[in-house]
Amino acid sequence: MNELPQQLADGLALGALYGLIAIGYTMVYGIVQLINFAHGEIFMVGGFGALSAYTILPDGTSLLLAIPVMLIGGAVVSVAVATAAERFAYRPLRGAPRLAPLITAIGLSIVLQQLVWGFYPGAKSPVSFPEFTGDSFQILGSLHISRADAFVLAAAPLCMLALGVFVSKSRSGRAMQATAQDPDTAKLMGINTDRIIVMAFAIGAAFAAVAAVAEGLDKGQIRFEMGFLLGLKAFTAAVLGGIGNIYGAMIGGVLLGLAETLSIAYVEHIPGMAQFGGGAWKDIWVFSLLILVLLFRPQGLIGQRVADRA
Repeated sequence: MNELPQQLADGLALGALYGLIAIGYTMVYGIVQLINFAHGEIFMVGGFGALSAYTILPDGTSLLLAIPVMLIGGAVVSVAVATAAERFAYRPLRGAPRLAPLITAIGLSIVLQQLVWGFYPGAKSPVSFPEFTGDSFQILGSLHISRADAFVLAAAPLCMLALGVFVSKSRSGRAMQATAQDPDTAKLMGINTDRIIVMAFAIGAAFAAVAAVAEGLDKGQIRFEMGFLLGLKAFTAAVLGGIGNIYGAMIGGVLLGLAETLSIAYVEHIPGMAQFGGGAWKDIWVFSLLILVLLFRPQGLIGQRVADRA
């Protein structure tokens, strides 16, 4: 139990990462009822875009100065890929049966993976990513927060605060809410719903790029396939919190991160459960949590039933 504060801190950092990616899933679903399974690869290309931006900087550039450039480079690449996907892959299928865009999203995910694998130099194996040097931050004597964890713990609340203000206070944010509630009526009221949908894709992609930079800074490397599992867990976080609810996405991400971290640390110490502990079983416990929540609240923790929203 002496390690509990440390495990909670690690879980919060991991959950913040999941939440940043999950927002992209929930924003797109909330507006166009589309599960964009290529969003994990939007996250992945953001990491490679950030790395490309870093490589053009002069040698010896401080990492603190390089991070803003990496964030911009990653966001530009992620937003460009996401908006192109919306325009050329998803928009022509809006009136089609829901299975068509779902299959398209899966196909696009595979295409993006293979494009990075085939054309990015050295991407056939893990690619080195700049990482923080120096000691971790020590809080309250025994609590250690790595610099990468501190970055994501600072970035996630700032991104959520900016998004909350944008959605609730700006004209485009209110138009986004109107489009999510009733796109046909929103269009009749003069809202350019196509622009709003593109905006949702772009915001989700930008958040995914921030998460990709955080992941690279933490692991010290990025991989062409890293978007698959992280994207799947982020989608799980969005469903757990209530898909379509941006705050639910972050809450679901935090809960997922805590569940994963605590299961690794403590399940093996439960009598009779030693063989089910450790990192090998962490994904099983995470998805078991999702199943349990959906059994009792199919709409997610803070989601709304469809009948309530109609």
